[in-house]
Amino acid sequence: MNGIKNMAAAFHAWRKKPSVRLAITLAAVFISALVQTYAIQVFVRRAGIISGGFTGLGMLVERLGELKGINIPLQAVLLLLNIPVALLCCKGISIRFTAVSLVQVALTSFFLQVCSFAPIFTDEFLNVIFGGVVMGLSVVIALRGNASTGGTDFIALYVSNKTGRSIWSFVFLGNAVMYCFYGSVFGWKYAGYSIIFQFISTRMISAFHHRYDLVTLQATTAKGPEVVDAYIGRFRHGISCVEAVGGYSKKKMYLLNTVISSYEVNDAVHVMHEADPHVIINILKTEQFVGRFYRAPLE
Repeated sequence: MNGIKNMAAAFHAWRKKPSVRLAITLAAVFISALVQTYAIQVFVRRAGIISGGFTGLGMLVERLGELKGINIPLQAVLLLLNIPVALLCCKGISIRFTAVSLVQVALTSFFLQVCSFAPIFTDEFLNVIFGGVVMGLSVVIALRGNASTGGTDFIALYVSNKTGRSIWSFVFLGNAVMYCFYGSVFGWKYAGYSIIFQFISTRMISAFHHRYDLVTLQATTAKGPEVVDAYIGRFRHGISCVEAVGGYSKKKMYLLNTVISSYEVNDAVHVMHEADPHVIINILKTEQFVGRFYRAPLE
């Protein structure tokens, strides 16, 4: 048992190394760009729709250029749209996060030029459904790797990091306006399909990206001061400590209570278990929180 705990602690420490974290981020960025390219070539273009955000805006510009007989490459539009927004938002997000997100955009532009994935379905609606799932997956992979797919992601994360609230629903509404313009030019059926596609993609992101969700940890331990000191040494969140008596053992115990971001839960549980291997932790979803709460900036 001790051997397993030591291995888990060693893996946890290894995962926290800056070089390892950067490698994980770059791997996520590479996979995300490849998945996004796959979604665009196999599903989105096949269904005659456009995706959301700057990618969708780039596809709209590309399609409008085709109507005028002008070749406007999507990959070039992506870079031109993303760089100014990245520069404006980098101070509110972080230079590192912005840089790796731009790498994702550059890789997507590169893959769109060199890769050629064959379509799977001939049915438009199947392409819409699977395209939304795969496109949402590409965004989730980037976000879980501490990066993004750029564009409106920069804006959404900038606002969310400042306010602590997710605005993916507002991103969806903004995309809906773009789809209405697309429908007025290329047909309302494709505008409707595009909205369905973006709704599925947005739901995928909301289902798997929980950075701004809050969680309450309720811990019962015989080593209250030790657990509190270990927790405060690692996190910048308050924690309350109340003396109690065990109902069965009749021994002195401590009840600890703290609110933490959902993405920090695993680290917090690990820290508490290191201070007291016998600690009991109850994890509850926090629906509403009133008061000051420290939110770590994006790295």
